[in-house]
Amino acid sequence: MRNKSVKGYPDEQVLSLYRDYGVIPKDSRDDNHNITSEDTSGYKLVDEGDFVINKMKAWQGSMAVSGYRGIISPAYYICRFTAPVYKQYIHYLLRNETYKAEYLRLSTGLRVGQWDLNIEDFLHIPMVLPPMPEQQAIADFLDKKCSEIDEMVSLQEKIIEELKAYKQSVITEAVCKGLNPNVPMKDSGIEWIGQIPEGWDIVQTRRIVFNHLQGYYDADGYVASGYRLLRITDLSTNGNIVLTEAPYVKETPQISAFLLKQGDFCFARTGGAGSFGYVSGDIEPAVFASYLIRFRFIGQDTDYLRYYFLSHSFIGEVGSLIHGGVNKNIHADNIKDTHIVLPPVEEQHAIADYLDEKCNEIDTLISIKQSKIDALKEYKKSIIYEYITGKKEVPYGN
Repeated sequence: MRNKSVKGYPDEQVLSLYRDYGVIPKDSRDDNHNITSEDTSGYKLVDEGDFVINKMKAWQGSMAVSGYRGIISPAYYICRFTAPVYKQYIHYLLRNETYKAEYLRLSTGLRVGQWDLNIEDFLHIPMVLPPMPEQQAIADFLDKKCSEIDEMVSLQEKIIEELKAYKQSVITEAVCKGLNPNVPMKDSGIEWIGQIPEGWDIVQTRRIVFNHLQGYYDADGYVASGYRLLRITDLSTNGNIVLTEAPYVKETPQISAFLLKQGDFCFARTGGAGSFGYVSGDIEPAVFASYLIRFRFIGQDTDYLRYYFLSHSFIGEVGSLIHGGVNKNIHADNIKDTHIVLPPVEEQHAIADYLDEKCNEIDTLISIKQSKIDALKEYKKSIIYEYITGKKEVPYGN
């Protein structure tokens, strides 16, 4: 292979490189939030059959043979093949676990997100190649096996999405309609909420906000111990906070104002509506990053509020209030301008308890399906490794 860097083709389709899907047109998926530059004349040309490498994520296997012609970010390496090989075999070979370990060894940088694989180091990694017919036989076999596994994974992922949708509908029904299907209803006057039980209130969120604060920024970087720094990546889809991988920041005179305590909510300032974390119990001393906004509420069951913020009603209303492109900016006033359905406090407790039990049942089913997906993906890795390294042989030439 040889590195190439051809630019000046701004009208070609923009491509994206995914670790799981390879090189595909950027507009074929809606989960790539990287913004395409307004001027793409500096993007690199990718011809069909070129090998594309994300130099910062090579150690994760983020590289692939392209089945498309187009242009891609100038941060990527583009290589063309200079010797006769079966390209799909190379696609499997260079993405397998053995090579990932070598990319990891050769990558340099201060921290994981900044590791960088030099193109010359990559090009000098030796490859052991079987005869061309065997390369094709292995690649064709792996195409078939991997396609079968991917179909099984896709089925489990579809079931998970259906379970998540069901869970959100259960939450929305409970926080907006209550647990008694026979109670008289009234119009809320809010498009995103619809009818609610008589005796329930609708309040603007700002009326029950005790205070809010934009997060802490530590200009001196991370340290070995001290205060955990809650980031957007530490927020789960359930509104929980997971600090296992959160870095530490050192103590400063002003840091005490940013300490989290039970009942706090931290909303993400970017990435769309509905991304938040709820401090449901004791956590180790932690502060929150500058792209989060902490809210404290008064006079309500915060467990109930956590479920309300997961509902279609809240996500729909706050989504209608924010502006911007793919990575929409969310301000404190966007949150405070929403409305909240408030049952009597006793019913808030009952609804939160009901949803704890119901959502735990659904989450258990999701966890089982996710375990199946993880097992299938590990099986796929092992199949590729065994055949690409010759530990198992594919019959060919007969």
